[in-house]
Amino acid sequence: MRIKGVFVAFAAIVAMSSSAMPAPQNTASMTIGGVTSQPIGHYEFCERHTDECGPTRNAGPVDMNAATWSLVTQINLRVNKTITPATDMEVYGQEEYWEYPKTAGDCEDFALLKRKLLMQKGVSAANLLMTVVRKPDGEGHAVLTLRTQQGDYILDNLDDEVKVWYKTPYSYLKRQASYNAGRWVTIENGNDVLVGAVK
Repeated sequence: MRIKGVFVAFAAIVAMSSSAMPAPQNTASMTIGGVTSQPIGHYEFCERHTDECGPTRNAGPVDMNAATWSLVTQINLRVNKTITPATDMEVYGQEEYWEYPKTAGDCEDFALLKRKLLMQKGVSAANLLMTVVRKPDGEGHAVLTLRTQQGDYILDNLDDEVKVWYKTPYSYLKRQASYNAGRWVTIENGNDVLVGAVK
């Protein structure tokens, strides 16, 4: 009985100490803030593709089941392997020109094409969000965020592996709003910093 009492007391101490432990800093989904500025390249893209930048029907995050995972990983890899990395200046002769790439493009062009292909496969525009981040070296970068019931996943031209957002090396700044493809919102738990351009 004495040994049993010691175990009960120890279990109570463990329970009390664990309840006082801080919650994990990383959450499966990004915490979204208020409306913020739209990147100039995306604004001009919306001027050319008005049908892709209005209100979206938000049916809730997609279920990342086996079929969705297979689709997403295949498209991410296919675009990464078929589009040649090149700067906007090299492809279009100007900076910050967001467009669907034909054979070459930079980070936002990769993300736009992945978004388009996934929409063609039935994934809602509300769950495919262009996102601006900052790389560890301080350079701006664009990726595609996929909202799922299991969390926010990142499709990135610099990584063939689709990862949950907080397992990437980036600081997250802002992304398209799920309710309107032409609006952008801040990411509150993404280590916000100011960034000028994405490359």
